[in-house]
Amino acid sequence: MFLEQRLAGIAAATPWFMDALRAAASLGLDSWCIGAGAVRNLVWDHLHGYAVPSQLADIDLAYFDAANLDGEREADLQRRLSQRMPSQKWEVANQARVHLWFEQYFDHPVEALTSLEEAVASWPEYATSVGIFLDSSAALKIIAPHGLEDLFSMTIRRNPARVSLETYRQRIEQKQYQKRWPQVTVIF
Repeated sequence: MFLEQRLAGIAAATPWFMDALRAAASLGLDSWCIGAGAVRNLVWDHLHGYAVPSQLADIDLAYFDAANLDGEREADLQRRLSQRMPSQKWEVANQARVHLWFEQYFDHPVEALTSLEEAVASWPEYATSVGIFLDSSAALKIIAPHGLEDLFSMTIRRNPARVSLETYRQRIEQKQYQKRWPQVTVIF
């Protein structure tokens, strides 16, 4: 509970992140969160004492809507977010659709997910398997199926739920975690 309160405190004190949460909430989705790299960067920049946020490839908005698997809806939501926050790049993904495209990109099929929480639990590293959303009363809520210990200890550890060791190694090389955040530990 302490780490959840700490994460909520960091998020609440970070204007760009709160703006992103409010923009996402304005879409009126039932089940959503901002997660992965956006949360990781938020916390690791804070823990490293960076006054200026490190470069973020995009803000990942994950949502779950099994009743609408149309990819065009994702594109529409992404356009709406880009209009609301044009200074940010957004990546919007309906986690109920992942099984439809996953094999094409990662060379192995996956079962359909049944919830947003299950989706977050399958993200590539435990430290990035975290999402934050605003509930109907605008209170910060956290999804962290593997806990927050890796995030706050700045440990990158592969989540074997969907990521092969080869894909994990590629991500480590691409993301350059230790160059960006020197206190990070990578576990193979």
